[in-house]
Amino acid sequence: MLNRNLPVGTRDEFGAVAQAKEKITGQIQTYFRSRGFQKLTTPLLEYKAVFSSMEQQTYQPYQLLDEHGETLVLRPDLTLPVARVMSTTGIKTPVKWYYSGEVFRVKKRLSGSYNQQTQAGIEIIGYRSLKAEWECLTAAIELCQQLAVSDLHVELGHARFVKAVLQALPLNTLQQATLQRTLFSKNVTAYQAVIAPLADDPFYPFLQVWPWLFGDFEQVLAKLELLPEMPELQSIMQELSATQAFLQQQFPQQKIELDLSIESPQAYYTGMIFHGYSDSTAEFLFSGGRYDQLLSSFQNTLQPAVGLAFEVDQLAQYTAVTTTTPTTLIYFDEASWGAAQQILQQQPNSSLCLAETKHEAERIARQTNSRLIDVTEVQP
Repeated sequence: MLNRNLPVGTRDEFGAVAQAKEKITGQIQTYFRSRGFQKLTTPLLEYKAVFSSMEQQTYQPYQLLDEHGETLVLRPDLTLPVARVMSTTGIKTPVKWYYSGEVFRVKKRLSGSYNQQTQAGIEIIGYRSLKAEWECLTAAIELCQQLAVSDLHVELGHARFVKAVLQALPLNTLQQATLQRTLFSKNVTAYQAVIAPLADDPFYPFLQVWPWLFGDFEQVLAKLELLPEMPELQSIMQELSATQAFLQQQFPQQKIELDLSIESPQAYYTGMIFHGYSDSTAEFLFSGGRYDQLLSSFQNTLQPAVGLAFEVDQLAQYTAVTTTTPTTLIYFDEASWGAAQQILQQQPNSSLCLAETKHEAERIARQTNSRLIDVTEVQP
């Protein structure tokens, strides 16, 4: 017997959701083109080795074998394929790409997440300047404004911050890993047990407040006074402070937050990371950051790079066209095809009704809560 159910974590999309995602993707692509980005499209299937640098604690890729027994995956990420393109085609840098497409990640059961997600974003490759991060953040905020996200929070962090502090502590590798895990999971009881032996260490006052170092930028920044002097952190904080000042100048009304206890979206991030979220969504609307060592996974060269990815599924919650939006159906016969076509072009949110009889057209109009225009009645 045919199983008519979809696999766990997958879904069909139609109607309002599909329309909203199509509109958002088109709007994002148009914006990126207007800023001089060029389109890059990568295959849905890639060799598994392309994604070897990804963290896979929360999901696994869909895997299959090709005719030679090589492991292929449905792409779980859109940044790594860009790095693969750069390393195999000999494209000269700097370049600025934009992309859109589906990613597939096998999520844990009962996680509430779908295994297929739509993303649209940019990759800026070949620029070491902080201006690359600023362009990504400018694009993110301006697009959210265009998409009417009225309660946007922009959160900054840095991939090297946690690692720098952990390495400065008198802990072995296993203890560092345990402290990091409890910090990221906000398991306060376990975290306090890990730091208890460090009560006499100069870092202890900072460690006591570390799990709560997120929120208002200035308030979090002030807590860094509890840290012993660390030269490595100076450059990190200079980047974050300069970026906050830039954003406040460009977007005075935008709320900028700082999170120094956050996990990087992926292990390949090497510098500033950023997220955008809303009070009404549980997941990020966009995320990104700097990954200057990513291309070295594919070739023996380092290329500075910064990326930004929008989660189109999350953004669709803001712009979905509701099913109660009034539509217009145009009923016609063979002789009035031309007139129906003309009305279709002039009437917003209209559709040709292909019913064979007017009675059937009236039934469809009632069923879909639509207005019906009968072109046959106005024909000579």
